[in-house]
Amino acid sequence: MAKCFKKPVTADDTIILFSTSDSNEELSGCSSSSSSSSNHSPPPSATATRSHSTTTSTPYKLIVKNLSYTIKRNGGPFQKPKPNVEILKSVSFTAQSSQMLAIVGPSGTGKSTLLRIISGRVKEKEFDPNSISLNDHSISSPAQLRALCGYVAQEDDLLPFLTVKETLMFRAKFQLRQLNSQDRKNRVDNLLQELGLLQVANSFVGDEENRGISGGERKRVSIGVELIHDPPILLLDEPTSGLDSSAALNVIELVSSTMSKSKQKTVIFSIHQPSYRMFKHISHFLILSHGCVAHNGTIKLLEERISHLGYEIPLQLNTLEFAMEIISKLEDEKPNICSSTPIWNKGKNLNFYPPNDEGVKGYFYNRGLEIRILCSRFSKVIYRTKQLFLARTMQALVGGISLGTVYVKLGKDEVSVGERLGLFAFSLSFLLSSTVEALPIYLQERKVIMKESSRKAYKMSSYMIANTLVFLPFLLFIALLFSIPVYWIVGLNPTIQAFSFFVFNVWLIISMASSLVMFLSSISPDFIAGNSLICTVLGAFFLFSGYFIPKEIIPKYWMFMYYLSLYRYPLDSMIVNEYWGMRNDCFSWATNDHTSSSSSNCLMNGGDVLRNRGLDRDIRWENVGLMIGFFVLYRVVCWVILARRAATTIF
Repeated sequence: MAKCFKKPVTADDTIILFSTSDSNEELSGCSSSSSSSSNHSPPPSATATRSHSTTTSTPYKLIVKNLSYTIKRNGGPFQKPKPNVEILKSVSFTAQSSQMLAIVGPSGTGKSTLLRIISGRVKEKEFDPNSISLNDHSISSPAQLRALCGYVAQEDDLLPFLTVKETLMFRAKFQLRQLNSQDRKNRVDNLLQELGLLQVANSFVGDEENRGISGGERKRVSIGVELIHDPPILLLDEPTSGLDSSAALNVIELVSSTMSKSKQKTVIFSIHQPSYRMFKHISHFLILSHGCVAHNGTIKLLEERISHLGYEIPLQLNTLEFAMEIISKLEDEKPNICSSTPIWNKGKNLNFYPPNDEGVKGYFYNRGLEIRILCSRFSKVIYRTKQLFLARTMQALVGGISLGTVYVKLGKDEVSVGERLGLFAFSLSFLLSSTVEALPIYLQERKVIMKESSRKAYKMSSYMIANTLVFLPFLLFIALLFSIPVYWIVGLNPTIQAFSFFVFNVWLIISMASSLVMFLSSISPDFIAGNSLICTVLGAFFLFSGYFIPKEIIPKYWMFMYYLSLYRYPLDSMIVNEYWGMRNDCFSWATNDHTSSSSSNCLMNGGDVLRNRGLDRDIRWENVGLMIGFFVLYRVVCWVILARRAATTIF
């Protein structure tokens, strides 16, 4: 599932993006020269735009001029305001199609921030249209950049239990809506061949915990996900991070060959320190130091500048490695930077194709097709997650058999009444707590769905519906595995109606718990926090269910927990289901003569058991309605949270 655009400071910090445009062509300070064409062509018609949406047919020249980026850090209510952090300082450069531009520099120089801004991963209010232009036409909003740019983040957010081909095919279904199924298949097959992934097309992507393809192959899959719609501009943030030298070179060669085949792509990527073998694939270098441009040009120009400064590059170091050692000297040599010739050729009359508004604002599918595709993908993920599938299956089966053998063949006496109540209470605790295993699945998939939904691949509501449709049959299967052994081994109410309601009640219990876990996963940053939150909430629900503390003695300020408890309603339903048909059956006698038919000898019957719990009427279906309400409520709240995050966070 790339990561969201994060501010490298606390959550309450405010980001300010500003640009200091100047009519003078010679840029001062830390900036470098850029070129622009004097002739402009008008945007094409809407028909031409739509036809261009999946085929790179027009070269794009990206011009960045005097781009600055500052983080304003606010102090707390009792703290002094912290000084602002200037990440980028009047950065200028030009990137043109059919060439590769590498952004190089030490850690913390603003490489990733620069790429996020260029790719449009900033909010509307933080975007300055005077700082970025395409083919000499100013970009008015970051949404236009997001539609034109393919952005590969440093971390690979992919679903580990999908194969390589499935990962690309699902992305094609979401993004290539105008193509038929055969054309989408051909597009994926061609991309697999271009990326060198044919031999692992049917292998799982995997991750750190689940073995799959190699790290280099996983990075190529991430690149393929962004190339599926053939974007004219490709941006990569540290594509070689975490890879060995051979795999890193392979990724750079792949990007270079993909660009050379089309002859139209503009490729910009950040890299900490490229090896000498990568130089032949990289056209130009932009070296950043403390947010300033220390060098903008070819490797040959960099060698000339180093020589001009009076240094000789040691044999054991390549040009860039040595440049990193004297980067402060390069940064101080401002006149040479500003007077250097432009790094791109002038004079090309380039058209500007604005992005299709349908791809920016609209959704790709009707609701039914969205849900069908998401159901297909989610079912593959769930049933291939063996830890979850086997754990839940064995947990339900073993738990049902174990409980049944502990409470085997309960009789009709006063002791059995307490034993039945204990069985129901423990069953509820067991069933509700067993749903925590799904938390890692939700957290892992959340990264992917947030990214896809924010990019308008589908509506978040479609995902929630698909998730529900896939999970409910699985949870019904779990409910049957648990209910059948425990019900008949214990010897509960032997009628078919009572057994059917028991299974239905168990199904609702684990469905409610699944919704609760899904909701809590939407507000939890990681597994540890999510697991702690779930245990705390379930513990509070159990405490105020009326089993440990009767309703009459619960403090008034805690009474709301009694009505919110997920334990209360299914527990009462189980008790009513067991004793409603046995209201006249006696469970405690005044004498040892159980053969007496005189009602005066019966001290407690089924009706008394219900009245002791405050259950004077059959409330099973009322509780069913409330449990369904909780099930829907938690999912709706989860949908609202995720939808809002996807709408307000740029991925």
